[in-house]
This record gives sequence, structure tokens and C-alpha cells, in this order.
Amino acid sequence: MATFKITLAYDGTGFVGWQRQADGVSIQGLVEEALRPLAGTEVAVAGAGRTDAGVHAVGQVASFTIERSVDAATIVRAMNARLPREVRVLSAEEVPSSFHARFSARGKTYRYLIWNAEVENPFERSYSWHVTGPLDVEAMDRAARSIEGEHDFAVFQASGGDAASTVRRIVRCRAGRSSDRPDGPRGSILDDRDAGTNAACSMLAIDVAGDGFLRHMVRTLVGSLVEIGRGRRDWAWIRDLIAGGDRAAAGRTAPAHGLFLMSVDYDDACG
Repeated sequence: MATFKITLAYDGTGFVGWQRQADGVSIQGLVEEALRPLAGTEVAVAGAGRTDAGVHAVGQVASFTIERSVDAATIVRAMNARLPREVRVLSAEEVPSSFHARFSARGKTYRYLIWNAEVENPFERSYSWHVTGPLDVEAMDRAARSIEGEHDFAVFQASGGDAASTVRRIVRCRAGRSSDRPDGPRGSILDDRDAGTNAACSMLAIDVAGDGFLRHMVRTLVGSLVEIGRGRRDWAWIRDLIAGGDRAAAGRTAPAHGLFLMSVDYDDACG
């Protein structure tokens, strides 16, 4: 018996999300199907985050146990040979049998991209929310920083959420224009440095890191920050919003296709 941790990247366009469902193609289902020939039997794969339909990942983590002697490099090669090009296994490593991608996680980082220009960029349309009109990015960033810490984030939870507690700890929340744009339409999301403040750049990045997230929490937070950016609300409104807990008072839920799961954090002992 061997337990493995794999890190994946995927384009969520056209998939029903991470979790296997009765209808539609899921990332989890594709990964389990890619593992079956290698393991010689059905393999249950656990994901660190249940990304929704249309949400992308740069650093999703999954774990599984197989009853076969195989090395990590073989797992990467064999799985990528069977997965569609929209899904790639970036790395694999053997970990202690106690490791679980979801339950061993200590935190996650998400990035949301907004294309803020009058004309939509066709190369960014599947990976960012097109928002027209000027945005006050400084006010958005000030509001974003103000929610860092432990709070009850029930106001940002979508209906249908089943979390036992809505209290979460946000360790970092920032909003800024991406000033470092490597060539190519997707370069921006791969740059893990802080977003800059270049006003001439149309791409706005909102980074949120925390110990856990509620259903649609990041997307509703983004929608509320956009309300502030448009000048409809003061930056301090977001703290009152959290204290009030009224979901109807928050901003709209931002579209799924602008959201990326960037990374998952674990204790060193968990690999």
C-alpha cells in the first residue's frame, strides 16, 4: 500500500467542477479514470478543494492510496498520458498513510481575475470577469485588507452551504492591478508575486488566503469589492456587511470562470 499526494492544474471550462456528479464530466472522475489502469482497480481520489463548475486550478492537491509498487515519476507520466490536455498532473510524491488532501490541509490561496476595460479581451474571456467602467482599486484593496483576521463570514456563504461553522480566518487579502504581465494571455495568474498598482494595466487580481472557505465565499467577496470599486459603497462598508450577516446586502456572486485555486498549504510533516 502506498499513499500519494499529487498536485494538479486544470482549466475548469466545460467541467462540472472537481467533485464527481451524476451528470457531466468532473475533474475527480477524470483523475480516478486515469489511475484505474495504473492501479489495476478502482481508486478513490480525495481533493483538497471542491472547486465549482468553471473554476480553474493552478495548484489543486489530491491524494489516493494504491495497492501497487510504483514510483512518483511513473504516476505523473501515466496519468498525463490518459488525462485530457485541460488537466495536468504537475507533480507526485509518496506521503505518510495518514495524509489526506482535504483534512490535512491548513489553508488555501485563491486568486480572482477581473478584466477592467471597456472592451473585453477575447484571450481573457474564459479566465476573468469583464467589468467595465473605472474601478477604485485603492478603495478595494483597503476594504480587502480590513477583513483579514478571524470573522463570521456567513454573509459571503451561498445558499446550500453545509458548513458546521461559518467562522474562518483570512490571513491575507489584497486587490491590485497586475503590473507584471509576461507574454501570453495566461501569464498573469502564474506570477505569485504581489499584484502591482499600474493603472494602465487592465487586469486586476484579488488574492485571498485563509484557513478555509465557505461555498462561493471568494466569489461573493469579489462581487462586494467591485461594489466598492464602482463607488457604490465606502471601503468600510464591508466590515459592517460582515457584522450584519445579511447575504442579500452583499454584492453579486462573481462568475466562476475568474476564480483560480492557486495553492494548498500543509504542515511540513504532511509533505
